[in-house]
Amino acid sequence: MSNLSDNLKNLLDKEFVLKKPTEIKSHKSIDGTIKYSIKLFDKNLIEAVLIPSKNRITACISSQVGCSLDCKFCATSRLVRKRNLLFYEIFDQLFYLNEQSKIHFKRKISNVVFMGMGEPLLNFKNVVKAIQKMKMECGLNFSAKKITISTSGIPKVIKQIANENLNCNIAVSLHSAIQKTRQIIMPFSEKFPLDDLMESLKYWYRVTKKKILYEYIIFDGINDNIEHIRALVRICKILPCKVNFIEYNPTGDETFRQCKVEKLQLYQRQLTSEGIINTFRISRGRDIKAACGQLVNSNKFA
Repeated sequence: MSNLSDNLKNLLDKEFVLKKPTEIKSHKSIDGTIKYSIKLFDKNLIEAVLIPSKNRITACISSQVGCSLDCKFCATSRLVRKRNLLFYEIFDQLFYLNEQSKIHFKRKISNVVFMGMGEPLLNFKNVVKAIQKMKMECGLNFSAKKITISTSGIPKVIKQIANENLNCNIAVSLHSAIQKTRQIIMPFSEKFPLDDLMESLKYWYRVTKKKILYEYIIFDGINDNIEHIRALVRICKILPCKVNFIEYNPTGDETFRQCKVEKLQLYQRQLTSEGIINTFRISRGRDIKAACGQLVNSNKFA
């Protein structure tokens, strides 16, 4: 700006910084999904994903650099959590993806999911503040009903977020309704037993009146038997909910393998016969390691 004095320019250079994230690289899947590697002001990297479909454009965004948890099937969990994203970094990430959506798909983002890198509820304050800004007319004017927070299940914080009156949705990565099995899949859950998780979800529903979405991967030889199906049915009958079965996306750990098709079908038949709404979600962007559980903060793409 040529109308600023040299003294003011020097002051601005010395005392202020614009911490805008920048794209390092993007890669497009054969199914149209686009993954972005984004560099933050301190040179840390995160990944975010745009997922186009016929009726919507979904942005999958990150809340942490790395992850605080240790879910065994997830590549992101192998990264050290370096830090939480600040609220404006979360907002700027979505703002950038929205501009990219208009360029590549000629329309704005319709849905936002906190399903990227990190556990959103372990960055509670920044996630809440970012969502509030997303909803503002002078922000991105997003409908709260189109925003979903995906959590591995932190009971205390689920209650906290219920009290924030955000009006957004919650998705819980369940993967087993049997505590000992869930601890094998997600070791951190030893500290957050299913009884505590369900108590917090009862509180969530009592306060928000919003259904729970359970995310569930069926692993070959781990949670693919009738005992686990019956346990899931019992939990689903506690609160109004929907179950979203997800494909397992390989991350190099041979312990975990996608279940056989007939096992998925058995789960779905049992749940449907009990009146429990369930769907199966085909993974998007697997060929570029952009699918659930595959995000890592690297500028080396598949």
